[in-house]
Amino acid sequence: MTERISEEKLSEIRHSVDIVDVIGEHVQLKKQGRNYFGLCPFHGENTPSFSVSPDKQIFHCFGCGAGGDVFSFLMDIEGITFIEAVQKLASKGNIDLPTISSSLKKESAVSKETKRMIEVHELLRKFYHHLLVNTKDGQHAFEYLHERGFTKESLEKFQIGYALDSWDFMTNFLTRRGYSVSFLEKTGLIIKREKTQSYFDRFRNRIMFPIIDHKGNTIAFSGRSLGTEEPKYLNSPETAIFNKSKILYNFHLARQSIRKTEQVVLFEGFADVISAYSSDVLNGVATMGTSLTEAHVATIRRNSNFVTICYDSDQAGVEAAYRAATMLEEAGCNVKIAMLPEGYDPDDYIKQYGKDKFRNDVIGASLTVMSFKLQYYRRGKNLQNEGDQLLYIEEVLKEISMLDKAVERDHYLRQLATEFSLSLEALKQQQRQIYFARKRNGEKQKTLQKDMFLSSHLNQLKPAYHTAERHLIAHMLRSIDLAYKVQQLLQGNTFNIDEHQAIFTYLLGFYEEGHDPNPSAFITFLQDGKLKRIVANIEMMSISDELSEQELSDYIKQVLNYQKMLKIREKEVEEKEAERQKDFLKAATIAMEIIQLRKSL
Repeated sequence: MTERISEEKLSEIRHSVDIVDVIGEHVQLKKQGRNYFGLCPFHGENTPSFSVSPDKQIFHCFGCGAGGDVFSFLMDIEGITFIEAVQKLASKGNIDLPTISSSLKKESAVSKETKRMIEVHELLRKFYHHLLVNTKDGQHAFEYLHERGFTKESLEKFQIGYALDSWDFMTNFLTRRGYSVSFLEKTGLIIKREKTQSYFDRFRNRIMFPIIDHKGNTIAFSGRSLGTEEPKYLNSPETAIFNKSKILYNFHLARQSIRKTEQVVLFEGFADVISAYSSDVLNGVATMGTSLTEAHVATIRRNSNFVTICYDSDQAGVEAAYRAATMLEEAGCNVKIAMLPEGYDPDDYIKQYGKDKFRNDVIGASLTVMSFKLQYYRRGKNLQNEGDQLLYIEEVLKEISMLDKAVERDHYLRQLATEFSLSLEALKQQQRQIYFARKRNGEKQKTLQKDMFLSSHLNQLKPAYHTAERHLIAHMLRSIDLAYKVQQLLQGNTFNIDEHQAIFTYLLGFYEEGHDPNPSAFITFLQDGKLKRIVANIEMMSISDELSEQELSDYIKQVLNYQKMLKIREKEVEEKEAERQKDFLKAATIAMEIIQLRKSL
């Protein structure tokens, strides 16, 4: 594809955008030295190993090996083609692309069917919304929402709609526009009757909440019943474009505010997010009618370190908040819990007390996780009862012993001592016993993990020739003359690692086409994703600015010596075979060859 767009144009696009800004829209980055670091968006991790170099305009993850330039990042993160990535970045950098239109006619990496799925959902989003706000058929639904506190602005902002009370209106509406029933069944928008083999609409007489992915595409719907009909919320089934365990409702709108405030507010439902948004809490998201998942946590963690959980105050809400807080803390987030009066959810609270009180007295007065746990362990206990009281104290001491900061431990121990009129020293002694017992178990686990890590690390240590080839490539990426000099010094031999040899061959071709040394441009030149990642990894190595003749000679020697070692092993096998066949003259000849090869090492 790169042949269709000149390198000059690609270079112009590359210089019109900053890779840090582009990646920063998807990953929370912090500067450390010359590079920026964050949590890798391509695999789950708690410690940032994802590095972005503004100088070299490349990225690399030291954890999973992902790497490349600004074009390949967009291709990987958004699942788009090279041409689409070029077009998107050109638009961002205000670069005109008159030559790209014919290329865009080529099939996208995203299948036609997937594109059509998004297309039909976008069409329905607009149609459902039109039915709600502009037609008599949607008047009763509009009034229902108005009575529940939804403003016209919020209906518009969140593109809320209405599905007609009809079994087949939407089926007919879509088939008339060229969508086949077999295709529509795959989208989950219509359902097939087993007996008659006919089709009917999934959503009927429901308030329609469009589910929008992080790129702003409508990918599913959640329909809320207008009355007592069950289920209260009916969601689209999982499809090629929709996975509820990965989607956070309103993330596409909240992302900018999340980045600005460096905070996420996590709700349980759509109505809570919408009410909070109208209360100027713009960084709210919600799970899709499911418990918080590892994928949700990864999305949150990539975009912010600070999370406030604001769930319902009922039993289920408190339990869900406890689980969510545990998951988020384990992922490295700083977590707070916004507590509501018993019997309220965020939507109800805002309606009764107003947006200012919600912002200040609920979100603004959020508890630390430890304070929340003090309340959590009280549930179902009569603290006037000695048995319940001792059980509560033991549970709380276990939680206190897990706190990292001594000041925090002391604060909650004093709080416990005051409330139950206990000796602070006795509490500290018991807490220390729990702490050291946990620490002993932890040390055993750490030792086991350390042994496993060292074993794994030793297995991953690269041989000298491997390291030599990487260093040679790193220097050749900076110098055309050195690339051709290495070619001469190898004397017709190749690198020992196939991928290294492929990169070397492509690099020579890159230079022969008249390109100057430019790692980012070379990564764009490469077509193979694996080679792109290897080059990005090599580029992140720390090497000297100048390669001395001695260092160059040593690297070349390591590359060639390994090939000689392989030859020696081959000859040793031949020698043993000659001896086995009692051909001692041949064995002696081979032995002399082995001696000469060893001398040459």
